[in-house]
Amino acid sequence: MTNTPKRRLNYNTQTKSKPKKVVNKASSKRKVWTAKILTLYPEMFPGALNHSVTGRALKDNLWSFETLNIRDFASGKHKNVDGSPAGGGPGMVLKADAVDKSIHFASRGLTSPSDSWPIIFLTPRGSPLSDQTVKCLATKQGITIVCGRFEGIDERVTEKWNMLEISIGDFVISGGEIAAMALIDSCVRHIPQVLGNEKSSKRESFSNGLLEYPQYTRPASWKGLKIPEILLTGNHEKIKLWRKEQSVNITRERRPDLWQKYKKKTNV
Repeated sequence: MTNTPKRRLNYNTQTKSKPKKVVNKASSKRKVWTAKILTLYPEMFPGALNHSVTGRALKDNLWSFETLNIRDFASGKHKNVDGSPAGGGPGMVLKADAVDKSIHFASRGLTSPSDSWPIIFLTPRGSPLSDQTVKCLATKQGITIVCGRFEGIDERVTEKWNMLEISIGDFVISGGEIAAMALIDSCVRHIPQVLGNEKSSKRESFSNGLLEYPQYTRPASWKGLKIPEILLTGNHEKIKLWRKEQSVNITRERRPDLWQKYKKKTNV
């Protein structure tokens, strides 16, 4: 099923006696890269992913997504998914049982989830998301993302499923859904045919270990500010060298951590 403004996905936001997943059915026609999203708020998807580059790719069946409501897998009359932290402390923790059952449901039919279909937990304590990680995930059959809430999820379920813990930055947000969209967007851009110009992804920030050089467009003069003359010469070799120099300078000044990695890698 292709998402269109006239036809809304019937997101499963109510508690059900039987778990139900919301599926973009592109994957039922042919195998495409698929993101399985386990969340307490399935209505948040596809959200921003339904627009621009990722939205066009979704409509063109170049990738697909499925959402599962973790609450559907909770036990008891009230479908409680969280409990107080063992040992005391503020906040609540997602229960292992509900998360475990939702992963079991999402993993049905997958031959080797840990290899060809990694399970990802988005958490501030995870390894920083990098372009290298994104490129690797984009080559898999798909990914399963557990969107955390509250103080996180029971550690035992992360250990059982050998989850890949990823952080999108040293800051805190209300839940993993926004982080999941960022991760999915970055992966989809590396799927063949998604970007109209393959060279675009190769020239973006981080593709060569450096931040991107400054970009300009016409008019040549705007409010007294001019485009650097070198970009107007038509000398592509000199332009290439200028852009490289700019990338080096910007990376060295703004991201010393990346600069050190780049120097080590290139023996600068």
